[in-house]
Amino acid sequence: MYTDQTGESHIETVEIKQSLVKAAPPAPPLHLSAYHSASRCVFYSAQPGWFGDWHPAPARQYMVLLSGKVDVETSDGGTVNLVPGDVILVEDTWGKGHRSKNVGDGDFHFLVVQLLTIS
Repeated sequence: MYTDQTGESHIETVEIKQSLVKAAPPAPPLHLSAYHSASRCVFYSAQPGWFGDWHPAPARQYMVLLSGKVDVETSDGGTVNLVPGDVILVEDTWGKGHRSKNVGDGDFHFLVVQLLTIS
């Protein structure tokens, strides 16, 4: 999710490239992406029915949905329905932003990893 030059937010699906690497010998090789520098992490949770109206992200961050169901809408009308295991890179830190809603029967839980600012 990102913001264009006019302040509109958009959703784009991308594939993270991975290579087979001996990352933790003597464990067998596994697929590993490039490393990303992070500044901090936090956990977000909210009750059923929670709704965050239009807002930009507080930081450039990866959000990993651990449990629950969340719908996200961007200002261009794009939507994504997140389920446990989904990862979204949120970069719409200015402009109209996005809105999101807990559409599940229980609390949602996100692991959020805020990334270092690119200069």
